[in-house]
Amino acid sequence: MCGRFTLRTPATDLAEIFAVDARPNLAARYNIAPSQDILVVRAGSGPSPAREFAMPRWGLVPHWAKDPAIGSRMINARAESLAEKPSFRDAYRRRRCLVAADGFYEWRKAPDGGKQPYHIRLADDAPFAIAGLWESWRAADGETLETCALITTEANRAVAPIHHRMPVILPPAAYQYWLDPQSSPDALGELLRPYADDDLVALAVASRVNSARHDDAACLEAAVGELLL
Repeated sequence: MCGRFTLRTPATDLAEIFAVDARPNLAARYNIAPSQDILVVRAGSGPSPAREFAMPRWGLVPHWAKDPAIGSRMINARAESLAEKPSFRDAYRRRRCLVAADGFYEWRKAPDGGKQPYHIRLADDAPFAIAGLWESWRAADGETLETCALITTEANRAVAPIHHRMPVILPPAAYQYWLDPQSSPDALGELLRPYADDDLVALAVASRVNSARHDDAACLEAAVGELLL
């Protein structure tokens, strides 16, 4: 699974990287957690839709749900079952998005029974896009809630020593195809694969990140002064 991630990249850079005209109003984030609003890129509405930024809540609430609390159990969607699972299949067909990130956390079991957190990122520490789904849920009083889930797949050989799952990281060349609502879900499945082994590095970080109350640069302080990957 993926339960925490970072987005420290300046807003002006994100607008350029994701080819969105508007610049997001966003401070650096070092410990983004479920139930918080996250930055995504999606196709806008209209005959020639341009990309737009949005800030849905992390934890997908299907449009048919009676209670939005279900979102707390829907932070991740497994790539292997997207097309069949009722909670995700409608969004997979029509409401796909790019989740902006520049690193994600996973925890490795330690010999003493504890868990060591790692921050996993691209070798050049550049921002990237995690494949995501978004939904719009309407309450009885008419209020609308937008939510999102991150798509995960099997870990590659680099991440596997830490955790058996990892988020799907999409290459820039696939952004437009992923966002296009006309793209075939069957063909999109080819994109939902583990990222290249050699392009990721992981740094063991201090246990400060274990608490979602902490969201500052200290979350990335190294616990071990060397890379695992």
